[in-house]
Amino acid sequence: MLKTLALVIALALAAPGPAPAADLPLVDAHIHYSHDAWDVVPPKEAVAILRKAGVRRALVSSSNDEGTQKLVAEAPDLIIPELRPYRMRADVGTWVRDNAIVTYVEERLRRYRYVAIGEFHLFGADAELPVPRRIVALARQHGLILHAHSDADAVERLFRQYPEARILWAHAGFERPEVVREMLGKYPQLWADLAFRSDHGSGGRVAPEWREVFLAFPDRFMVGTDTFTPERWHYVGEHAAWSRAWLADLPPDVAERIAWKNGEALFGAWPGSR
Repeated sequence: MLKTLALVIALALAAPGPAPAADLPLVDAHIHYSHDAWDVVPPKEAVAILRKAGVRRALVSSSNDEGTQKLVAEAPDLIIPELRPYRMRADVGTWVRDNAIVTYVEERLRRYRYVAIGEFHLFGADAELPVPRRIVALARQHGLILHAHSDADAVERLFRQYPEARILWAHAGFERPEVVREMLGKYPQLWADLAFRSDHGSGGRVAPEWREVFLAFPDRFMVGTDTFTPERWHYVGEHAAWSRAWLADLPPDVAERIAWKNGEALFGAWPGSR
């Protein structure tokens, strides 16, 4: 009996626990590699930057999609492709009323495989316009995640159109933590990336109001860098270190979930089948 108990204790002590936050791998849920980044940060350099930062997977979209395809070709084990419905940066403000966007998205979906559509900018009642509704229909048809840079109103409208949707809420909507908590409680198929936010943690500490949300929904958050300009690529490593610093203030199992496990669970194995 004593020998058996000693063996059980020894095995428990030897079992690997959650990785220390300083060593956490990351799944970065918000990376762009748009047309103005290709020459400044060539594909090999971009991949090297991600690997050096300890990013094991990166959800990548681009304006236009050729940037994403360049990185997929360079590192298919690292890059998780999503289709951004923008042919150029100017589409950000006009895509919701541009029927040519639908043609572009349909053509790309015929040629390549993706995990998500986005990140797209969509607010309020614009979610009811014909072009966004067609994009939602294509996401449903192809089983793709919707990566929405949206207010809470637009997210709710997306779920009304497609109740079974999986929605990744870019920047957690830039909403207050109590609003994010309410939305996550209401929609079990809603996740949030924390890209380009600093209110949830600074100086290696997590803000109390965010700690409550992270502990209530540990399986629904992901980190993200948001390389929305080429210069942001040179901060990927710095951002990764900053993320690990505030994650260290959370329970280790929660930190692991936000750092990489939630991303792996949502995005699944890649390459995958549709």
